[in-house]
Amino acid sequence: MHADFWLERWSDGRTHFHQPQVTALLRKHWPSLSLPPGSRVLVPLCGKSLDMIWLAEQGYRVLGVELSQLGVEQFFAENDLSPDIRSTASGAHYCAGNIEIVCGDIFKLDAATLSGCVGVYDRAALVALPADMRERYVRHVYAQLSGQYRGLLITLDYAQERMDGPPFSVPDREVQALYARHSEAVAIDRIDILDEEPKFAGRGLAALDTVVYRLQGKR
Repeated sequence: MHADFWLERWSDGRTHFHQPQVTALLRKHWPSLSLPPGSRVLVPLCGKSLDMIWLAEQGYRVLGVELSQLGVEQFFAENDLSPDIRSTASGAHYCAGNIEIVCGDIFKLDAATLSGCVGVYDRAALVALPADMRERYVRHVYAQLSGQYRGLLITLDYAQERMDGPPFSVPDREVQALYARHSEAVAIDRIDILDEEPKFAGRGLAALDTVVYRLQGKR
């Protein structure tokens, strides 16, 4: 979606996509990546996700990217963190401990920064983008990560014709097509979550799955 769409949601407080707890699927599957502590982990379109706190607590250096300044400021305030702030061409960098968040457009993140990330955790980015932006996003971000990066991707799979996104449905065939050139994408978990998301049933869905992929660069 265009930047104004998300900035308006933050401004209006329509941030139902924010989870007030650490994602259970992150806790369950992240250890399987065997990334050594100290690795730099990218969290694209991070919002104020508590998943970044969890990753930092495991000893990782977290690099979040978020368009909304309000979202970035809320993250640090709500977690009692006092960031140092510096500016680059990519945006304002808010840094506290093992967590750094770039307040800016993910497409302006430079190759040198992305290539320093050996891990990635994508719960809210790919599913937030319409189909005509997803290929550009994957090419810009994933194709420029460390060549042997490892990560988790969490998607949604539902009948897109029954409901408008975001969050959008990204079925397996599209995931494989998007990542094939530079990454392996292996589905490692699929869970029916429709009963947990009654608002989606109310919008006409008869089935709703969340799917977890283990990603690895192959360059």
